[in-house]
Amino acid sequence: MEDLVFKSSLTMEEIEDNFKDFDLYSSIMEGLQEALAYEKSKAATGTIVRKRSLPIVDAARIRASLNMTQKAFAEVLGVSCRTVEAWESGKSTPTPTAKKLMYLISEDHSLIQKL
Repeated sequence: MEDLVFKSSLTMEEIEDNFKDFDLYSSIMEGLQEALAYEKSKAATGTIVRKRSLPIVDAARIRASLNMTQKAFAEVLGVSCRTVEAWESGKSTPTPTAKKLMYLISEDHSLIQKL
């Protein structure tokens, strides 16, 4: 496995200076306490919650951009042809995993060859 290399435009002294008043343990504990309070619906006013949203995908548009049949597209995604038909007709929505996969494919068509 390759060693990870950290590259920065800052000098080591500048990096150390940025962290001189930083207490890692306290920051982790504070974050865990906030998460626990949020989970118990007792979060302090102003607590920010970041939840990653799923990408919006249009199965028919993505499939058409790939010049694929519903059957071929279904095989790539590991679902049935009827499932793709249902997505495209609006009878059902893709699972979160299928949405993420279709999004990635729409961003990089070469993934089709790898799947």
